[in-house]
Amino acid sequence: MDSDICQVTIVDRQRIARAVDQLPDPPVLTEVAATFKLLGDPTRLKILHALAAEELCVCDLAALLAVSISAVSHQLRLLRGQGVVRFRREGKIVYYQLDDDHIRQVMADMRAHIESCRR
Repeated sequence: MDSDICQVTIVDRQRIARAVDQLPDPPVLTEVAATFKLLGDPTRLKILHALAAEELCVCDLAALLAVSISAVSHQLRLLRGQGVVRFRREGKIVYYQLDDDHIRQVMADMRAHIESCRR
């Protein structure tokens, strides 16, 4: 019988203890889950991929995505609230960019994972 479930119940307390030691604190897990949930939206992912390549203003992003400026602003507000993007003002124009390289790396790693699974 080929199954992905154990055929016997054996608990290895040492393995469990090592795994528990690697678990982040509950508040950190909550923040990580919130960030992954935020990244689970295709429109926000498009925004992040665009910002990974180039700092862009809301108007640029709206044109790139073929959506309204208010729709892009809403998504950027969510991303900014989670610390994923930041902005800078230059006169009357507000430019957005990724907050740091961690997000860029997460996106690159996930893309590499998906592409390797397709092979």
